[in-house]
Amino acid sequence: MDLNDLIGPDDVFAGVKASCKKSLLQDLADKASRKTGVPSETVFATLLEREKLGSTGIGNGIAIPHGRLKGLKGITGIAVQLAKPVDFEAMDDQPVDLVILLLAPEDSGADHLKALARIARVLKQPNKLAKLRAASDSAAIYALLTSEEASHAA
Repeated sequence: MDLNDLIGPDDVFAGVKASCKKSLLQDLADKASRKTGVPSETVFATLLEREKLGSTGIGNGIAIPHGRLKGLKGITGIAVQLAKPVDFEAMDDQPVDLVILLLAPEDSGADHLKALARIARVLKQPNKLAKLRAASDSAAIYALLTSEEASHAA
């Protein structure tokens, strides 16, 4: 599974402003609602429920909020580069500035986990992270996320 199977060019947002984790999750829910047709409130509630289990901030300024939604047709994602990092209660206590939202159908099983693993592998590449943080627009971020190097990260 490649990231371009999950995230399209219109699903990447650069320079997003968020004041806190909750406002960021709400913004992600709004963006996901426009993409999927699932009500924003449903997406937001799903994300908050998942965060109660533990932060999806995986460290090094990265968060991968995710959840499963009834009625969703397929696994989908949204990528966000923040204008300023926000506290996300990450494992390493560092603020987050790169976020990839992943939503999956309720019955997605192993595919959901494979998609999470793919995202984590891509975002753990130091050179890739530096380029993502330096990118000035959504098109550049999309190109970096979906490049051959990113798609087949080991």
